[in-house]
Amino acid sequence: MRDKQSRIFEAAASLFAERGFESVTTQEISDRADIAAGTLFRYASSKGELLLMVYNADFRSALERGDRESRSHSNPVTAVLSMVRPTVEAAERHRENVAAYQRELMVGPATEKYRAEGLALVERLEAMIADRLVAAANECGLKSKPLDKPALLAGRSVFAALHLILARPSTGAHPGRDAVADLHDQIAQIVGGFFAALDDTDDIPGRTVPRRGRR
Repeated sequence: MRDKQSRIFEAAASLFAERGFESVTTQEISDRADIAAGTLFRYASSKGELLLMVYNADFRSALERGDRESRSHSNPVTAVLSMVRPTVEAAERHRENVAAYQRELMVGPATEKYRAEGLALVERLEAMIADRLVAAANECGLKSKPLDKPALLAGRSVFAALHLILARPSTGAHPGRDAVADLHDQIAQIVGGFFAALDDTDDIPGRTVPRRGRR
């Protein structure tokens, strides 16, 4: 079973990379994997689920890289940008496929195996961001208010901004814009709002957000 699943994964990944999600059929994937079409659907119920299976792996790798890279930054804006930047960079290689992945991830029942896995990765990213913001707030001595809920809301807002940027190829929105620069500016606003809600003083990261790239 593992051998068949591995062959299906490799066949789907290579065909999606070569020709794009929309142009590939499930029959072509089963042919390349050297299995019957009926067998293919035992592992994924649709072509959309096959895309989720493949790009969940990419998303997971990007999150792991982002988590590692964020640890070297003390500035919360730069740290959060470091968490999501690998996802943006990975998307540049196959923009249309990633836009399709975002669509498949957001639409449909959460009970489907690969959609559930993808949504769990989204929750993981949001939690990573929330943990980093809570740590930054604690470092600033901002402990007078509960931090977990506003931090998680900030994490969800960052993912929402990331989702829209990844969907740009399919929407045609903001042509020619630098995705990373736009994401940085949106993260700066979200992080600034998080800190502003915790404290009214000026000497906190949310009041004076350091320039991009500074630590």
